[in-house]
Amino acid sequence: FASSCSLEENTVKEEKQKPKKRMKFAGLKSIENAHEDSVWAATWVPATEDRPALLLTGSLDETVKLWRPDELDLVRTNTGHSLGVAAVAAHPSGIIAASSSLDSFVRVFDVDTNATIAVLEAPPSEVWGMQFEPKGTILAVAGGSSASVKLWDTASWRLISTLSIPRPEAPKPSDKTSSKKFVLSVAWSPNGKLLACGSMDGTICVFDVDRSKLLHQLEGHNMPVRSLVFSPVDPRILFSGSDDGHVNMHDAEGKTLLGSMSGHTSWVLSVDASPDGGAIATGSSDRTVRLWDLKMRAAIQTMSNHNDQVWSVAFRPPGGTGVRAGRLASVSDDKSVSLYDYS
Repeated sequence: FASSCSLEENTVKEEKQKPKKRMKFAGLKSIENAHEDSVWAATWVPATEDRPALLLTGSLDETVKLWRPDELDLVRTNTGHSLGVAAVAAHPSGIIAASSSLDSFVRVFDVDTNATIAVLEAPPSEVWGMQFEPKGTILAVAGGSSASVKLWDTASWRLISTLSIPRPEAPKPSDKTSSKKFVLSVAWSPNGKLLACGSMDGTICVFDVDRSKLLHQLEGHNMPVRSLVFSPVDPRILFSGSDDGHVNMHDAEGKTLLGSMSGHTSWVLSVDASPDGGAIATGSSDRTVRLWDLKMRAAIQTMSNHNDQVWSVAFRPPGGTGVRAGRLASVSDDKSVSLYDYS
């Protein structure tokens, strides 16, 4: 018994002596003038059997571009919109992707051939952030001034549901927030059961998609919620980035604000969660990208690659042959695209 105790004590001592691993970013590559105008959107197209994951960017120059994941070599430039691209989304299969534009159209296209698969039309100012459901059966589009989220079936490309945000019943003349039920952002939970959307007035609505039912509204922000992401390892945990400069962490099922993280000196325009669930990255109009340790609930690194506001940050999804390092991409009003190692 004595010998087993001493063995246990030695193991504990060894654990204490091991240096703690610290997550970090390392700048990999930046492309100046990647687009001819501000770059507002970025996402990763998952790897397929035939190719690695690709970075997809969308710009006010009306184009969508595909980039290789390590060298940032341009694969192709896609045209088809008549106004700036506001958001991009990739299907989990890696075969198709979508771009939404200020021209009020969503263009769905084949990633490898750029063939148009579908064009989804909406009234003006009703096509903003969007994301494919984790199984790929539905495309959710933030409905902007319609105060709703539109759900499109990816087999038929028909509109199958409109999830409406409750509006105030009788706005007071002095109540400036009453008209701000403008939906900017959407996010699916990893199991596809919950859909969250963020609005201009700072509220976040959480829906049970199967029942087309609003479950509740999450409070905590008082300015536009431009970005949302669920934890990839816990379907209850939702992160939100807002113009109030804060990143909030919610229990989306329990309607609880778990914490609020601050550090940016201006609007938080984008938030994404690392595939391991241990960190989040944010992009801000203070021109920085920040890495946050979720155990510490604090920013542990600030990257200043950009010289204008950072509209989107995106972690590369796991998968693909020969993929070792994690990757994060960021895009900015300065027209550049930056790539970082995440370890």
